[in-house]
Amino acid sequence: MQMPDPLAAITDAFTSFLFGRVETTRLPVRTSTGQAQAVYLPTAAPGLGDSGVIIGREVYSGKGYIYDPFQLYGQQLPAPHWLVLGESGNGKSALEKTYVLRQLRFKDRQVVVLDAQGEDGVGEWNLIANALGITPIRLDPMAALDGGIKLNPLDPSITVTGQLALLRTIIEVAMGRGLDERSGFALKVAHAYVAETVTDRQPILTDIVDRLRHPVPESTEGMNVEVDDVRAWGLDVALVLDRLVDGDLRGMFDGPTSVGIDLDSPLIVFDLSHIDRNSIAMPILMAIVGVWLEHTWIRPDRKKRIFLVEEAWHIINSPFVAQLFQRLLKFGRRLGLSFVAVVHHLSDVVDGAAAKEAAAILKMASTRTIYAQKADEARATGRVLGLPRWSVEIIPTLTPGIAVWDVNGNVQVVKHLVTETERPLVFTDRAMTESSADHDADLEAEAEARAEAHAAAQAALAEHMADDAVA
Repeated sequence: MQMPDPLAAITDAFTSFLFGRVETTRLPVRTSTGQAQAVYLPTAAPGLGDSGVIIGREVYSGKGYIYDPFQLYGQQLPAPHWLVLGESGNGKSALEKTYVLRQLRFKDRQVVVLDAQGEDGVGEWNLIANALGITPIRLDPMAALDGGIKLNPLDPSITVTGQLALLRTIIEVAMGRGLDERSGFALKVAHAYVAETVTDRQPILTDIVDRLRHPVPESTEGMNVEVDDVRAWGLDVALVLDRLVDGDLRGMFDGPTSVGIDLDSPLIVFDLSHIDRNSIAMPILMAIVGVWLEHTWIRPDRKKRIFLVEEAWHIINSPFVAQLFQRLLKFGRRLGLSFVAVVHHLSDVVDGAAAKEAAAILKMASTRTIYAQKADEARATGRVLGLPRWSVEIIPTLTPGIAVWDVNGNVQVVKHLVTETERPLVFTDRAMTESSADHDADLEAEAEARAEAHAAAQAALAEHMADDAVA
């Protein structure tokens, strides 16, 4: 053992007396990064970039959370479509509305909303439409009989092939089964005859029904079948279409498309709040609107379009409507379309009649936002969407306004922020939170708030859309 140096000991003692105790030099500790990571400062998960729409704050880091499917499409996002899930009252509606308002600040954005929710006798999006100076397209069977809005499934702007596909979908949704070959043949020859002979005006559904009831011999000669047989084959088809002509859905689809529908408006709202959401009418209506928009609204003009559907389980839960929208989603990616589906429960669609079609649509939704759900529902959602365990465990504990965001595997917990200007436009639960006396007393204040919000939104929208640098 080496003996200590007496001179070094005397020197250390003298130095300590003059300057205080001196720390000894320690040998370095050799370890791995896995063992030493506990001494590192905590770091936040990477964000989605700084270009797009501000959503709110990432809960754990406090960083701003920015999302835009058009900016992320490509390397970070394979598809621009978005699924929003969660129980009522947790902030889905506020998120959708502020997202649309903020997207409209960009001059190359356009939005269509299928508004299936109702409040105070109008659609839930009525306040926002009014604030932007836009009149919603209100589809109402009673109003349609008195000069209201009509959408024609046989509108000449829809291709002949598209018209026939739409007619088949309407019939299959209403019947709850696919058309057999004979019924399909009867429909095809009736549609072909109407398309060839009605040239002085828009063909309408009444023309198809009349031709199904009274087929002409020349329409059947090609297949060498009897006219009476074709009439019998088309009877069920005629009865289904008659519902749109003279039944509970009459007025909305049995005439030329109404003039004055502005498809160049930055926001187009289809108000479906007067349609029974639990009836077969809703999926039929969504099929007609979806195909009509596909052929009249989506164009190769470099605009970025958002198609937002409330109560989207009416689409995803019907095999025939889901197939139409599945094609629309595939087609829309090439033309800058982002489809946003809002659903309360994933079990509404994955356990339904259209499980296969629903799975295909869910697979195309690369962005998933999940608000609070019960524990069992959260676990089922996590299994279907492939969410990490930690996010599934916190979904039942989320408070209103906070959601789990999964953007192509980038999973974060985000608090949505609503500005004071947006708040009066997105608040939609007055019926549950105010008494009739409060409602009467607040009418004047609400009118003033709407006017102020309208003026502020109009000014902001005009300013930002006029600024070429915002593109």
